[in-house]
Amino acid sequence: MVKIEGLHFAYKPESPIFKGFYLTIGKRERWSVTGSSGCGKTTLLYLLAGLWPPMAGCIDIRNGAHSSGHAVTGLILQDYGLLPWATAAENAALGLRINGVDKKSAARITAGWLKELGIERVAGHYPGELSGGQRQRVAIARTLALEPSLLLMDEPFSSLDALTRQDSLDLVMNLWQKHISTAVLVTHNMEEAVYWGSKILVLGTPPNTSALVIDNPGSGTPGYRHSPDFLEKCLQLRLMIERSSRGEKNGERL
Repeated sequence: MVKIEGLHFAYKPESPIFKGFYLTIGKRERWSVTGSSGCGKTTLLYLLAGLWPPMAGCIDIRNGAHSSGHAVTGLILQDYGLLPWATAAENAALGLRINGVDKKSAARITAGWLKELGIERVAGHYPGELSGGQRQRVAIARTLALEPSLLLMDEPFSSLDALTRQDSLDLVMNLWQKHISTAVLVTHNMEEAVYWGSKILVLGTPPNTSALVIDNPGSGTPGYRHSPDFLEKCLQLRLMIERSSRGEKNGERL
């Protein structure tokens, strides 16, 4: 479980992004975070990852660290963050090596992930030799090798073509079902947000003082993308983003 209580954060003191913000994310929930540009989507993700500390309030991640010492959170970035001079296998093992796992064990663990992600044949290739989808899968392998309790994703599909983007989202959905406890996806794409998130957090024009959450129980189910419910939920989300960007912060649950 993740609990955000009384969060306050600002880059400039006079312009807070979050002010007295509360949110609870339950174990094994899939969340989408969306909203207009500049609303604080990536900021929230980095706060959850512990990259930036709150100025006030607290963020409590209660899943607990693994006994192996693996990270509580795993972060997949928009640009994947791969080292250009390292092979796909070396990039996938990077997090484990930083955490002190010996080279042989790290190679064994990441080889299993590269195989599960269908890219074991490019293990010896460098990022410049890989397609966008392959680079993304290397980044996913690197993160999941750490066995995170909380998976955080910052626009991980934005640079992919439409078909690869859809396939990649399905892939991560399958991985979530098998391996992942709790996952949060930041995206500006409404269809992506609706397909992924069983709960959708809509952020508005800062400061964000309350959580506007849309319940979306049909997310991830077979055929959902082509159902009337999906189209209706996309329209509902569009209206919520428009309202929140105008500063209509009711903090209601829909």
